[in-house]
Amino acid sequence: MGGTETEALRESERDRSRGGWMRSPEDQETRTAQGCSRRDTALATECWEAGRRCQRRSETTAETFTEWTFRQKGTEEFVKILRYENEVLQLEEDERFEGRVVWNGSRGTKDLQDLSIFITNVTYNHSGDYECHVYRLLFFENYEHNTSVVKKIHIEVVDKANRDMASIVSEIMMYVLIVVLTIWLVAEMVYCYKKIAAATETAAQENASEYLAITSESKENCTGVQVAE
Repeated sequence: MGGTETEALRESERDRSRGGWMRSPEDQETRTAQGCSRRDTALATECWEAGRRCQRRSETTAETFTEWTFRQKGTEEFVKILRYENEVLQLEEDERFEGRVVWNGSRGTKDLQDLSIFITNVTYNHSGDYECHVYRLLFFENYEHNTSVVKKIHIEVVDKANRDMASIVSEIMMYVLIVVLTIWLVAEMVYCYKKIAAATETAAQENASEYLAITSESKENCTGVQVAE
């Protein structure tokens, strides 16, 4: 291994020990990648990136924290509501949210998957825009990758919740379906009752005809016996 290559590796290790970020692929001359030459920076970077994409989620260690900010309706600036990191909820001092914010996200892990919150007993002061800032740090064997995402939510507080058209139509269809199924069930019951009654009546008539035939035959036999005497 050449002196320049050894020096670059030592500098990389010093960056990691200081908690700093690794250099970009363009600046880093020696990136470790299985099956790639250390001296071929472009090929090493390509192989390393391919290996990172092929890793499973369970094979990648990550830490995530979030910050929620709020901009009240009619104002210009966003103010921070809370920060959740390392299973610790840090609430900002704000009278509008005092005793009203409840963490509803992931617990028992540093790699948060659910970053939701509850706001209880809302008032008109809670109308406005909310931002959820997500910061995620991925730990690889020779690299740390930081990503961030911002999700925006607009909330309008009203006296009474307005139902959307989809929920109204679905409820109407539900009641219509219940009525139709009830009518169909009653019709099936009436049809089955009539069919059973008709079958019973037919069977009774057949039994009566057989009984009359047997009685007539018995009488004829009795008459023949008397004539013979």
